[in-house]
Amino acid sequence: MSDDRALWFILATILIDAIGVGLIFPLMPDLMDRVGAGGASNGAVLGGILMAAYAATQFLCAPAVGGLSDAVGRKPVLLVALATLAVDYVIMALATSFWLLLAGRLLAGVAGATYITATAYLADISTPEKRAANFGLIGATFGIGFVLGPALGGLLAGIDVTAPFWVAAALSAANVAFGLAVLPESLAPAKRRAFRASDLNPFGAIRDAFRMPALALPLACMFVFEFANMVYPTLWAFWGREAFGWSATMIGGTLAAYGVGVALTQGLVLPALLKRMSEHGVLTFALLTGTVAAFAFGFTTAPWLVAVILPIACLSDMAPPTLTAIMANATDEDRQGVLQGVIASLGSLAAIFAPLLMTPLFRHYTGPDTPFHMPGAPFLFAGFLMLLIFPVVNRIRLRTETASGA
Repeated sequence: MSDDRALWFILATILIDAIGVGLIFPLMPDLMDRVGAGGASNGAVLGGILMAAYAATQFLCAPAVGGLSDAVGRKPVLLVALATLAVDYVIMALATSFWLLLAGRLLAGVAGATYITATAYLADISTPEKRAANFGLIGATFGIGFVLGPALGGLLAGIDVTAPFWVAAALSAANVAFGLAVLPESLAPAKRRAFRASDLNPFGAIRDAFRMPALALPLACMFVFEFANMVYPTLWAFWGREAFGWSATMIGGTLAAYGVGVALTQGLVLPALLKRMSEHGVLTFALLTGTVAAFAFGFTTAPWLVAVILPIACLSDMAPPTLTAIMANATDEDRQGVLQGVIASLGSLAAIFAPLLMTPLFRHYTGPDTPFHMPGAPFLFAGFLMLLIFPVVNRIRLRTETASGA
């Protein structure tokens, strides 16, 4: 098979993975009703547990899955993961209890960790000259998947709440068949290595990165921002249902619009601003828009204002790539891989702990015993977290200027 067909298979695998992540977001309130959660307040907490379970499994399994692909080859790991995703989607479609949904999310977390294997496969089949461009295709494909997932989930949910999962299961199964028929193994036996105990440690990259000079503060900023920004995937569906009575279709449409806005922000707005401002200036601007948007969502009671605030929220997503660039510029060339690994790991940790904290906050301010009804309370909490980052960013800027002067 030509490398072009292998590339298309890998991109299809990543697209299905990304769609699966976004697919469930607009369906969460309906799924929780289906398993008897008893309203948006309790449903949000159970939904937060599902999201945390998915992120935790992915975080814990990612190093092991990557090491396994180094030991036995990329193809079997990829195909088993796709088959596991298909099984997960069937479980999600049939589940009528929370515990069955949880089992499905745990399976999805294991399978979702294979983006590492897909990236390794792409590195295997790419020439050094084409690797950067092909890795860029991975990022673009993830972006497309995160737009298509909520949109597809919202639209198909208009037919039946289980319809998105049946479609996703069919896509995964079709990709398994395609891979079995045409995908070659990219890692020759002579290049494989034995599976090691260290492959089971997901905290190794974090430990190593925090030992690097000049990274502790930016990494802390990255974690706090990612933690705060998790309010969107965690609670957008429940907030929209509670505050405005949105349907799954409306929730999916707004999430897809957010995905498009983030893609435009990072692809067009960020490069333009970096030509006119320093990285620290862009970072401060991104944090400002994130803080304004979080507080605005926290207080708004008019659905039309969401359309006004959403573009402002999208601008805040310039913060992660800008922070990444600041850290990369302060890191030696031979430690860039460790840096990128720890950034991904911190994002996973934020995805584990944020839902467990933000969903009880939502329940407290929307439940029957609440002192006052305020569905936007988690957004206000996220806004306060972003405020805490500003003095740290200023300290990073001063350190950078001092180092440059020296």
